[in-house]
Amino acid sequence: MTGTGPARWELLFADLEARFDAEAAAEREGAVAELTRAEQASIPLVDRLRAATGAVLRLELLDGEGVEGRVARVARTWVLLDGRGARGRVQHLVPLPALAAVVGLGLHAAPSRARTDGLGLGHVLRGLQRDRARVLVRTAGGSVTGRIGRVGADHLDVEETDRARPVVRTVPFGAVLRVSEA
Repeated sequence: MTGTGPARWELLFADLEARFDAEAAAEREGAVAELTRAEQASIPLVDRLRAATGAVLRLELLDGEGVEGRVARVARTWVLLDGRGARGRVQHLVPLPALAAVVGLGLHAAPSRARTDGLGLGHVLRGLQRDRARVLVRTAGGSVTGRIGRVGADHLDVEETDRARPVVRTVPFGAVLRVSEA
């Protein structure tokens, strides 16, 4: 029995070391998983959209409509898609609060680097107003097509000129689901 003592102790220590190594590995894996979750929790949707610039995504809007296109530009409060329409290429300006879901978004994120990321929806709409572009403004209540006549701090006026008697429809920014080229 004296010959089995040291071997038994070696096995005991080997077992203890293996258990210690397994516990340390599990603790490291848990810490890595926790750090990964914490990092993921700090990433805003806009950074993931920015990383998808050039990719084709489907944006599902709050009213159930889907808009598909290549991500052309992303700012802090909106995304611009190059899509397809009946007349060919169409651009869609979608405020981020209008999104119900994004289909096809990758896992990567990209922080803001462009000065234009701070451009709000009003800035872009004023550019479209200046260019006298015909637009389709989609809201949960329907769509209106015309030219942007005025852009306020939190609303826009769309001049519906296709009618016998022009009508001006005022749309709060919060109601806008998308603005597209008409």
